[in-house]
Amino acid sequence: MNRSVATGLSYGAKAVPQHAERAVVAALERAGLDSANGVLLFLTPHYANHPEAALRAAARAAGSLQIVGCTGAGVLTEQEWLLDSPGAAAMVFGKNLRLGLPGEMEAQAVVSLCTPSGATADWFDLPVPRIGAVSGDIFGQGPFKVWSGCRVADSGHVEAVISGSRSAIRTSQGVRALTSPIEVAEVQGYDVLRLGHYPALNVLVQALPVGVREMDHIPLHLIMGGITFGDPLTAIRDGRYRLNHIVSANLSDQSITLSHPLERGEKLFWAMRDALAAERDMRLAIERAHEQLAAAPDFALLFPCMGRGPHFYGNRDRDLDQLRTAFPDLPIIGFYGNGEIGPVDAGNHLYQYSTVLGLFRTQPG
Repeated sequence: MNRSVATGLSYGAKAVPQHAERAVVAALERAGLDSANGVLLFLTPHYANHPEAALRAAARAAGSLQIVGCTGAGVLTEQEWLLDSPGAAAMVFGKNLRLGLPGEMEAQAVVSLCTPSGATADWFDLPVPRIGAVSGDIFGQGPFKVWSGCRVADSGHVEAVISGSRSAIRTSQGVRALTSPIEVAEVQGYDVLRLGHYPALNVLVQALPVGVREMDHIPLHLIMGGITFGDPLTAIRDGRYRLNHIVSANLSDQSITLSHPLERGEKLFWAMRDALAAERDMRLAIERAHEQLAAAPDFALLFPCMGRGPHFYGNRDRDLDQLRTAFPDLPIIGFYGNGEIGPVDAGNHLYQYSTVLGLFRTQPG
C-alpha cells in the first residue's frame, strides 16, 4: 500500500528503545514510505523517567527529527490498545503531510500535548481549535514528559500542526443528563446554594435514579454538574457544556461544593457518568465529526481519559471500537491521558472523563 499516513505499535516485557523504532518501522512499511516528514510518538508511562533513547531510536528509523508526542497512561492505534505493558505507538506522515509549528504553517487545528503542570491558562488562549491531551500515568503521580523536535520540552507543553490536512474535532463527554439546565440562583464561591427556587442538594437528590438515591452512600464521584454555553435548550444535545465535579454535599445548608466556582445566573444541569450514555455520545461525536469533515477521513487522533477507556467499559475500549467500526482500516493513534484538550464555545477547554476525536482529511498537494 502507498499512502501518506500510517501507524505502528510495538510492546513487550521491558521498556526498551527498540519499541519506538519498531513502531516507526511498522508504520513506514504500512505507508510504503522509506522515511517520514514527521512522527507522532506516544510512549507508555514506563518510559517517563528517561524517554530520550526511545526518541533517538524513533528519529533514526524515521529519518526525521520531527518527533512529537508524550507519555500516557496507555497508548492506542487502530490495531489495539495497550495499558499494562511497556510499548510505543507511532503515526508517520509522508508525501504532502508534515508536522510543523503553528507559527510556521497555517493552522486549522493545533495538536496540543502537555504535562499537568504545563496546562496553563495562557497556553490554552489560542484562537485556533486545539486537540490533544495531558500526559498521564497509571497512578496520576508522574513523572510526565512531552517532546517536540526529538527533545523533551522543559516548558511542559508542545504543539504541532499537521499541514496538508483539514480536520473536524468533536468531544464526547459521555454523561447521562439527570435534569435540564437550571439557573444558579444563589452561589458563594464554590458552593451552589440554590438552583431555581430549591436548595441545590434537594434538586440533585430528587433527580437521581431510584436505585442510586436509596444507596447508603451516594457515589458522588460519578455525579457532576454541567455548565452550559449558549442556548440552554440545545446545549446538552449539542455538547456545549463543561463538567464541574462535586467535592462535597453539605447537609447543613443543602448546598453542594463544586471543583470550580460558578456565577449567579449560569445554567447548570446534574449529570451522571454512564457507560451506555458514553457509547451513544461517542457514536454521535463520530457522526458529527464525519458530517463536519464532509468527506471520508484519511486518519484520526483519539484522546480518551484514562478513566474513560477499557476500565470504564469493562476491559473493552468501546470508543475505539466504534471508530474502527465506522471507518475500517482507518489509521488511528492516541493515548489515555490525565485530561483531554478540545474546542468549546469558540475557545479551548480542558475536559475530564471525556474522549476527544479528530478526523483528518488529506488535502491534494
